[in-house]
Amino acid sequence: MRVHHLNCGCMCPLGGALFDGFSRGLTARLVCHCLLIETDTDGLVLVDTGFGTADVARPGARLSTFFRYFNNIRFEHRYTALAQVRQLGFDPQDVRHIVLTHLDFDHAGGLEDFPNARVHVMQTEMDAARSAAGWRDTRRFREKQWAGVTDWAFYQPQGERWNGFDAVRTLIGANSHDILLVPLAGHTPGHAGVAVRTGEGWLLHAGDAYFYRGEIGNHRRECTPGLRFYQRMMEYDHKQRVDNQNRLRALSLATDQQVRMFCSHDALELERAQAANPARS
Repeated sequence: MRVHHLNCGCMCPLGGALFDGFSRGLTARLVCHCLLIETDTDGLVLVDTGFGTADVARPGARLSTFFRYFNNIRFEHRYTALAQVRQLGFDPQDVRHIVLTHLDFDHAGGLEDFPNARVHVMQTEMDAARSAAGWRDTRRFREKQWAGVTDWAFYQPQGERWNGFDAVRTLIGANSHDILLVPLAGHTPGHAGVAVRTGEGWLLHAGDAYFYRGEIGNHRRECTPGLRFYQRMMEYDHKQRVDNQNRLRALSLATDQQVRMFCSHDALELERAQAANPARS
C-alpha cells in the first residue's frame, strides 16, 4: 500500500509558540493530518477528512462560532481532502472507504465530499455524537457534516491484539489485516487510532489521543500550555485519556516495535512524515 500524508485543515489560534512550540508570531500553526491510502484491490482509503468543501463555503452554517474563532480556522478550498485527492491525480469517486479516528468537527467535515465511500467508525463514537448534549458536545459534534452518509460500518472495541492494544479489523476487503482501528477512548467516548501496515512497518495515526510531539518519544511528557489547556477542555474522560497517552508513549519508546506514530494536529510531525518519503507525499 502507498500512503500519502495530507493536511486537510489549517488552524491558527492566538498564542503562537504557546500552542505549537515554534511559531514566532501571534498565531500558531496547527494542521489536520489525514492519510490517503492506495490499496491494491479496494480503491482509495482516507483516514479522517479534515474540513470539507461545505465547511469552506458555509462555515457559519456548519460549525460553531466558538470553535471557528477560538481555533482561527482558515477556510481555503486547497486544504480540503477533495482538492488534494484531485491534485494527486486521483478521481474522488475512487475513494471507497473513510476511516475516522472520531467525529469531531475538524475530522469529519469532508465526509459528504466522497458519497461513494463507506465510513468506518467506532459504534460508541456515533452513539455519543447522536446523543450529544451540553455546551461543548453540541458544538464539537456537527450532525450536518455526516447526516448525508448512508453507508456506515460500526465497530465494537473488541477483536485482536496489536502491540499490547485492543484492535479491530476494518471491513475493507483484502486489506482488513492491514488497516486496524485501535480504541483509544478519552478525548471522545469512541476515539480510536488507525494502524496501517506498510512495507516499512506500521503507521499509527493516533488522532487526538495526544496533540504535541513532545508527548511521545520521551520518558517525560512535554506539551505546550495552549495544547495542555485544549486537551483538558475537550476530554471526555481524563483518566482514560491520560492512561492511553501513557501507553502510546511507552509504545513509542519500545525499540523492538516498528511503529511510526503521529497525531492529528502537530505541523512538524506532518512535515517529518511527508519528508520521510517524498515520493509518497
